[in-house]
Amino acid sequence: MRGVIFAVLLAWACIGAAQAQDATPAPAAATGSTPDPVLAHRPAAATPRSPKIDVITLTVPKGTPMQVALDEETRIRKVGQPIHGHIVEPVYAFDQLVVPVGTEAAGQITKIEPVSKGKRTLEALNADFTPPRKIDVEFMELVFADGKRLPIRTLITPGSGQVIRLVTTADETKKGVKDAASEKAKQAKEQAKQEWNTAMQQVKQPGKVHKIERYAIAQLPAHPQYIDAGTVYFAELQDPLDFGSEPLTPEMAISLGSLPPAGSFIHAWLVTPLDSATAQKGESIAAVLSQPLFNGKNLIVPQGSRLKGSVVQVQPARYMSRNGQLRIVFHELIPPDGPDGVVMAQKVDASLESVQSGKAENVKLDSEGGAKATTPKTRYLTTSIAIGLAALSFGRDSDAVGGDAAGNTSNRVAGGAGGFKLVGIVLGILVHSRPFGYSMGAYGAGMSVYTHFIARGRDVVFPKNTAIEIAIGMRQSSLSPSPSKGSPAKLEN
Repeated sequence: MRGVIFAVLLAWACIGAAQAQDATPAPAAATGSTPDPVLAHRPAAATPRSPKIDVITLTVPKGTPMQVALDEETRIRKVGQPIHGHIVEPVYAFDQLVVPVGTEAAGQITKIEPVSKGKRTLEALNADFTPPRKIDVEFMELVFADGKRLPIRTLITPGSGQVIRLVTTADETKKGVKDAASEKAKQAKEQAKQEWNTAMQQVKQPGKVHKIERYAIAQLPAHPQYIDAGTVYFAELQDPLDFGSEPLTPEMAISLGSLPPAGSFIHAWLVTPLDSATAQKGESIAAVLSQPLFNGKNLIVPQGSRLKGSVVQVQPARYMSRNGQLRIVFHELIPPDGPDGVVMAQKVDASLESVQSGKAENVKLDSEGGAKATTPKTRYLTTSIAIGLAALSFGRDSDAVGGDAAGNTSNRVAGGAGGFKLVGIVLGILVHSRPFGYSMGAYGAGMSVYTHFIARGRDVVFPKNTAIEIAIGMRQSSLSPSPSKGSPAKLEN
């Protein structure tokens, strides 16, 4: 019996030990509380999450202009003819240079428009039987210094396609408190001129002999048409260009909220085309920053920020050779959308310091950034020559060397040269009529006087995407979050 009892107790002890091993121990209860009998699975350890890093996409958006200067003179022959140039204004994406100056641009002539009958007739009266035709071009590829090729689609901005120069404001002559600011402005303008001259160094400028040959050929009744070396086209991108991305560092995020120091100079493109013949006082204008603004190494205003302004003075060209005038200012700086779509706007006092202008436009800027078209002084020489030739055509036969026949011929040739250039000279030799010579001479002198002294003067014209440099002076700033993404913040007066 004792052996049987011992075996039963041993069996019960083994069963109890097995149940104790299978059961999961309950969590320890607080002192003085009843242990919780519910068993639960231990939750898996949470995976640590890395902090979120904001990323900026380095994209050149559609519509961004690329300024391309032709490297050499090109004779226009046919549609599809290749042309070659290089970038003369750098292209940025946010704060990174993505298309440097000197990058090659390959394109072609896409269209040669015919000349209307009316224009052809008018030019024929001026002894020009091959008037210039409008040429459309397109740039299709960028070639970087490392050999990388990037296909592009572009559309040429109306009004571009001419030899241009950089015009800066007249130096400030006042003394006193403005000395430091004037010196800083002078240095900025000199740097802008140097950068422009460096960008144009790849252009094969024609020599004096070549210029004389070209001028002589242009006087012929029939002559070829050329695109001058250094002609600059504003080529707008029709597709965005992606250059990757970069992280938005905390240092960059902090500096982006800073105010630009007074006296800062920024580069921009005009979004609003301007013409003193059509612009109205008070008209709103806009520009977009083409290059980021840094304060030392800190980025203050990225590329793509917007400037809003207005026309404060305008005078269209008038008769009696009175030229047009135009003055603009910018008063609001709007950086790109911030976090959560918030736009921060800043009031500024910004005036024009330099601008691109057609070489033949003769635009000048005064010390306060006002633009005015000027008339070249060569008009006096040209008109004097025309009047002199007309006077020779009315000269007496006895005044001519070689007798009556030679006198008549020289008078007719003088009148023809004044009225119809080379064609007039030939007609003066062939047509033995002194009244005909008088008429041609009088026509030439009258047209020269009318064109240079009586007709309407020149207007100030800045096409869309014209590069400008603006001096910023900060007023009392008002930074306000925009109520909705993409709309400018409302500024307090």
